[in-house]
Amino acid sequence: MWFLKSPVVALLVILVAFSFSPAFNKIAFSQSASPQAENYSLAPATGFADLIEQVSPAVVHVGISGKVSRARQSVPEFKFPPGSPFEDFFEQYRNQQPSQEDEDESLRPLGIGSGFIISPDGYIVTNHHVVNNADKITITMTDGEEFEAKLQGSDEATDLALLKIDSNKPLPFVAWGDVSRSRVGDWVVAIGNPFGLGGSASTGIISAIGRDIRSGRYDDFLQIDAAINRGNSGGPLFNLAGDVIGINSAIYSPTGGSVGIGFSIPSDMAQSVIEQLKESGTVQRGWLGVQIQSLDNELAKGFGRENNSGALVASIIEDSPAEKAKFQPGDIVIEFDGKVVDEMRDLPRIVAEAAAGDTVDVLIIRDGKEKTLSVLVDPYPEEGAAVAKLEPSKPQGDNAIGAEMVALTRKSREKYQVPDSAQGVLVVAVADGSLAAKNGIVKGDLIQRVGRRIASRPADVLDAVDDAINASRDTVVFLFSRGGSSSFVPFKLN
Repeated sequence: MWFLKSPVVALLVILVAFSFSPAFNKIAFSQSASPQAENYSLAPATGFADLIEQVSPAVVHVGISGKVSRARQSVPEFKFPPGSPFEDFFEQYRNQQPSQEDEDESLRPLGIGSGFIISPDGYIVTNHHVVNNADKITITMTDGEEFEAKLQGSDEATDLALLKIDSNKPLPFVAWGDVSRSRVGDWVVAIGNPFGLGGSASTGIISAIGRDIRSGRYDDFLQIDAAINRGNSGGPLFNLAGDVIGINSAIYSPTGGSVGIGFSIPSDMAQSVIEQLKESGTVQRGWLGVQIQSLDNELAKGFGRENNSGALVASIIEDSPAEKAKFQPGDIVIEFDGKVVDEMRDLPRIVAEAAAGDTVDVLIIRDGKEKTLSVLVDPYPEEGAAVAKLEPSKPQGDNAIGAEMVALTRKSREKYQVPDSAQGVLVVAVADGSLAAKNGIVKGDLIQRVGRRIASRPADVLDAVDDAINASRDTVVFLFSRGGSSSFVPFKLN
């Protein structure tokens, strides 16, 4: 389960797979082809029955079982008087029993979810969290026919999985839809197995597009108000043309039940992931090698920008594609491989879609001017192989910002545990009520840049601040490293 807290109310974000479900009723549906609607934003005058009847045969029940080990209990020791008739009986019974250390390992039901068939040869899409840790996966069709499924591949980052079943006849399937044509307010139909009841349908509208629910770096959900409950995970979300535009995955709920806020993985993201899982069983993503942050209004003002679109580069990983392409902290990425970066969270998703080995153009803003960098995209490194580490004399005390700073030396690095690779000016004291204090600077901060100026001496920081004050600017941008994490911060000068 996922938990989110807001200032007003704590809401529970629930992965809607259902564990330890009761048996479900099997419902038979027609297996005719998907209908095509000329305008699938308008509800059909005759209701949704025809649509649901057409697509339901391709929606399946996903049951998972796992091996659960349990120690067997041996017969307790009883002491009987010598010659008791019970003594021989219990001794013989104990000898026939396994010891306490013996384990009973058997397949037991672990949970259920939903899925849908995308090809007549039996490929099935569901959620990663539905089949994760399963030792056996059982697919049940709407007519009650059962198949044992093989896991073709699974991707935790996007919560998608691909299964395969074998049948001696072509299976009913549904087609992917173009989610880019969807709009807030469009009607949608969700089909799945809520609470293990079997094929159930609910209708609603798209409430929002591009939702970030803090579940991962690739969040880009459709928010819908169609009822989604436990057991719906992995089920399809249809437009009125009968095409799949989403995979139902999670809900917001204070109670655990549907309150009309459900989330679906959009089909455009799912298609590319599923295609890779089908081909190789794994997903390979592009990697740039930068740490980025949002460009808020204050930072935009500090960088002389009229708007806050784009992703702000805070630091660059050593020997990454970004370093080789000469990216710099303070660059603002506004376009990657021809795709516009409106906000920070767009960039990881767009980069991930790039094929490793491709060379792409990246449009950035540097020093207020547009510049194009050419990047050779690398595959995303294995977990732990490379992470966005924020790498980053005499004290100078009484100054315009009210912070005592020193250049980095071997002694100061040891005292403040600053890595050898980090560069900058170390803050060793901050005066109460000073500009530094008002802007949140604390002892131990490492100032790496002020504006476009690299900070290697205290004088670099002070000169950059003086220049900004003399130019009548009220904000200058600082690049800080604190606790191994770097970020740009707007530093107000009044």
